[in-house]
Amino acid sequence: MNFKLTKKSKIIFSIVAFVILATLSFTLYINITLNPKAPELSQEALTQAAIIFEEQYPVDIVKPLPYNTIPSELELNCSSAILIDASNGCVLYEKNADEVIPPASMTKLVVMYVVFQEIATGRISMDDVVPLPPESWAVNAPPNSSLMFLGESQIVTLEELLLGLAVASGNDAAVAIGCYVSGNMDAFVQRMNSEMEKLGLKNTRFVEPSGYSELNLTTAREFAAFCKIYIQRYPEALEKFHSQRSISYPQTHNLASWHLENGREHPIFQANTNKLLGVLPGCDGLKTGFIFESGYNLSLTALRDGTRFISVTMGGPGRGSVEGNKYRTEDGTKLMEWAFSTFATRQKDEIPAMAVPVLGAKKNVVTVLPVWKESLTVPAILENSTALDAANAVTYSIQLPKFVKGPISAGQEIGHVVYQLGDVELARIPLAAIHEVSKTNFLKRFIDSVASLFIG
Repeated sequence: MNFKLTKKSKIIFSIVAFVILATLSFTLYINITLNPKAPELSQEALTQAAIIFEEQYPVDIVKPLPYNTIPSELELNCSSAILIDASNGCVLYEKNADEVIPPASMTKLVVMYVVFQEIATGRISMDDVVPLPPESWAVNAPPNSSLMFLGESQIVTLEELLLGLAVASGNDAAVAIGCYVSGNMDAFVQRMNSEMEKLGLKNTRFVEPSGYSELNLTTAREFAAFCKIYIQRYPEALEKFHSQRSISYPQTHNLASWHLENGREHPIFQANTNKLLGVLPGCDGLKTGFIFESGYNLSLTALRDGTRFISVTMGGPGRGSVEGNKYRTEDGTKLMEWAFSTFATRQKDEIPAMAVPVLGAKKNVVTVLPVWKESLTVPAILENSTALDAANAVTYSIQLPKFVKGPISAGQEIGHVVYQLGDVELARIPLAAIHEVSKTNFLKRFIDSVASLFIG
């Protein structure tokens, strides 16, 4: 039997076929749009994203915890103190942390920071033999100075001078290094101040490199920020210099022939001025300081089970070095033991780049990344668990919309990474676009607006 379509049937069939085809095509378009592939990013793209995020989401070197805590009521001897997580700069405890106080010999850490920068450029090296100008000789130092006992015609390398700074707190070594690196003291001090300005430390300035002058100034908060950067950039300095227990100087190889002939020079043994080395578990730095105008100061750091804390205590009391050391080691120990029993660091998670669908734009996808990649300071709030247990129990979730509407600007916040410990939210880190997505033509905007009704 012959079946012949009428003209009307043909039109209806064509319309139905078109609707089915259009529906399938539209469904396929929506599925492809909603399921973009995660991109593989080049190093250049990652670097550019970091620049964009740094401009739009600036982070202070030292900052508050991203969650609320009950303030600790530690009783300290010092007038000013701060305790931070070295990995992210979060402040765990503070006491008058913005009081301006002379850093005393903690100043020598800044000297070492400048030296390590110069070594990194290749302009100088650890093996350089450093000429000793008369102003660096121990016999010409101010009374009661801390010294490594440099003398005329001694043969000493830059590495030995750095050890003399770190262990014996040698004012003479600071002078020798300053003259060697910058040619004269004024130029070196200017360099020190310039580096502190680059870090945004507004209350930290120096007039000389040894810390002997009461006109050198800082605060506990700013010096803790500096210590964080110092350790972050030059972590090898801890093992090589700051954790060394003692120094004996000068050795035979440091002496000129006429010293040896006269037989007048013998090594002088000096223990590290940081009395918590070998006493406080995990302690591997950093530096003490004392002048009458500052009291007893201590920049301290310790590492246990992957967690590192930094404390700075200033204005410590004491009638004499024995009592002063007693009080500042008490304060440092109390801060560190409290920190390790109360907090632990969860190392940063590598959150990969993700693709988010974009409607109403030339591109159908925008790539997002976390604006910060920092570790997280976790409080010990789980019952019958340590801080380390709590850090291991933290979970995170990715919060992103089904789609976003274009245009999108580079750095625009799209979603979040949310960290939780049980029901407690510990941090919420923005996920932001690493590139812009420009507006498209009317037809695609219309199609995408219809698509958005189906997507919901």
